[in-house]
Amino acid sequence: MVTHTPTNGHAGEQDVDLTSSALNHRIAEQAANGTNGANGHHANGHAAAPAELDASKLTIRRADPAARAVPDEATACSGNETICTDHMITCAWDASRGWAAPELKPYGPLSLMPTASVLHYATECFEGLKAYRGFDGKLRLFRPDLNAKRMLMSTLRISLPGFNPKQVERLISTLVAVDGPKWLPADRPGSFLYLRPAMIGTQPQLGVQAPKEALLFITASFMPRMDSMPGGLKLHTSPEDMVRAWVGGFGYAKVGANYGPSLLATNEARARGFGQILWLYGPEGYCTEAGASNFFVVWRARDADGGKLQLVTAPLDDRLILDGVTRRSIVELARERLAGELEMVERKYTIDELLDADREGRLVEAFAAGTAYFICPVSLVHHRGKDVQIPLGKGDSGQYTAKIKGLMGDIMYGNEQHPWGVVASMD
Repeated sequence: MVTHTPTNGHAGEQDVDLTSSALNHRIAEQAANGTNGANGHHANGHAAAPAELDASKLTIRRADPAARAVPDEATACSGNETICTDHMITCAWDASRGWAAPELKPYGPLSLMPTASVLHYATECFEGLKAYRGFDGKLRLFRPDLNAKRMLMSTLRISLPGFNPKQVERLISTLVAVDGPKWLPADRPGSFLYLRPAMIGTQPQLGVQAPKEALLFITASFMPRMDSMPGGLKLHTSPEDMVRAWVGGFGYAKVGANYGPSLLATNEARARGFGQILWLYGPEGYCTEAGASNFFVVWRARDADGGKLQLVTAPLDDRLILDGVTRRSIVELARERLAGELEMVERKYTIDELLDADREGRLVEAFAAGTAYFICPVSLVHHRGKDVQIPLGKGDSGQYTAKIKGLMGDIMYGNEQHPWGVVASMD
């Protein structure tokens, strides 16, 4: 007879929350021990413990500074290839030895075996943040600690190795400090580069298993500005036969499997003249995300509910959507600086509530928010044959959309000295 031992400490009960329990345990272990032994791999016997990720061991091999000219922003964003800066950072890991010394080296191809884990089992995750050339001449990152911490959560969720988030933050800052002076020159204040830390499973062995080899790499590149679309961003609600993320899934982690499967529906929406999909969830039609960005609505509550002007966005408590850094910052700034003008509300709300607010004249404005889109006004939501026209004010933006965008931009570009704006350096 097979018996099952309870794992939650209560006799006669079985822990059925396997994924969330495993993730919570791994995060707790990482915080308590600072270890990097991912996937349950530990040193045997008296062997040395696997090495931790250590940014102080970074080796630098510089590219020829004259080999590549810096294109203007429009040219860099006009082709079919992402234009990256002179350098990238790579760092290999394996289960027995741990992390190797990170390398800063000329940007170029990666080498993978055709049987690498990432190519077959989607063992990969990534982050997205930007480096900004401030109007005070400084190079800044915006809350990079949050990106590094979220990347740790994503790596553990996809069974890749853990690390001290501060070390990844230091590596990101170093890449910006090295390439920023050339690729974000001081005579281009108000410009930015997009930073992409990523991790992939590289073990060249077929079989559904947690990879015992991985690669962390970080690149910096140009990215189009997507926050000022003429006429605003138009959204098409998700089709009934497609769900992007679900409770119990991995929508809260930044893994590639969240994105690839959504492209078919997204391309169809774009062919119909819409910029992105407003993803709905469940039979209730809860509003979740606009494409891969968080979605915000400004409306006035009904008189029976107090009649307050509210800024509303989906909550994080069910781990359905991504805990966006831009989202979190908007929520915190709205509560701190706009409390006298509107109420910040995080709750579930449905597409029917949005339709009701439109029909009753209570819908004020809406916007999408994320690293790529920054804060982009939404002008229309199309749902099941009906267009909801969302007001745009001066400059193709709602009043509060523009105000929040201005507050955020001032921190990013140094017009306001704020702890969220971290000056890049090689420490």
